[in-house]
Amino acid sequence: MAGKVASAKRKRIINNSIVHVILAVLAVIWIFPILWVVLTSFRAEKGSYVSTFFPKAFTLDNYVKLFTDTTILNFPQMFANTLFIAVCSCILSAFYVLSVSYCLSRLRFKMRKPYMNMAMILGLFPGFMSMIAVYFILKALGLTEGNLIRLALILVYSGGAGLGFQIAKGFFDTIPNAIDEAALLDGCTKWQIFTKITLPLSKPIIIYTVLTSFMSPWLDFIFARVICRANSDQYTVAIGLWKMLEKEYIDSWYTSFAAGAVLISIPIAGLFLWMQKFYVDGVSGAVKG
Repeated sequence: MAGKVASAKRKRIINNSIVHVILAVLAVIWIFPILWVVLTSFRAEKGSYVSTFFPKAFTLDNYVKLFTDTTILNFPQMFANTLFIAVCSCILSAFYVLSVSYCLSRLRFKMRKPYMNMAMILGLFPGFMSMIAVYFILKALGLTEGNLIRLALILVYSGGAGLGFQIAKGFFDTIPNAIDEAALLDGCTKWQIFTKITLPLSKPIIIYTVLTSFMSPWLDFIFARVICRANSDQYTVAIGLWKMLEKEYIDSWYTSFAAGAVLISIPIAGLFLWMQKFYVDGVSGAVKG
């Protein structure tokens, strides 16, 4: 009996060791590109062709150049454009997704099932397939010139957000209907139930929706490139980083490109760290009813 226990314990230790080794290797593979970008952002040597992984000398000039050398690529303006577009799109998209998800979860109306099936089918196709049609619609409305480009991008990023209701709807389905019925008996309207009862119980899915709604416009390149075209004052950071790697700029802007890549990760990381507390609180208090 003691031999069987020792054998099972030894087997468990071996299995755990193998799992930890595999996870450690995967962690190194995952962290390696991030470490390379961070080190390159502090590299003093210029140019895109370097022979060593670690920089021979470190400097902050690459970060300083992003905010001081605005003659060719105005990174501060691009950063401000992207932040404004991402915040506005995030607010609208999160509202659309949560509203549509709640309606499909709680309300029963004609064409509900066909709409859900249609949304699932449309979700199989990548959004950029519609970019040419979207561009000409925006052009016909006069939204492809000047400061209206920001409005156009906000409409593009948030307009179809309601189609991504599946995950939030699944979460709302787990909230007992008895809570809604009790609120209705107390005289609450559907809007009051949604805002004062359902949303406070749904912190985890709200955090997830906000994060995904912010990341999409913050990182998008395709729609921004098509709509902005040659309007350099309306460029987003994705277009700016892409321009830094063009043939005429790559030699002088390559290390600044790495610095820009580090900087654009800060808002996403900051948003996640700030909202993580609410996510954990929501999960720990997720017993409903």
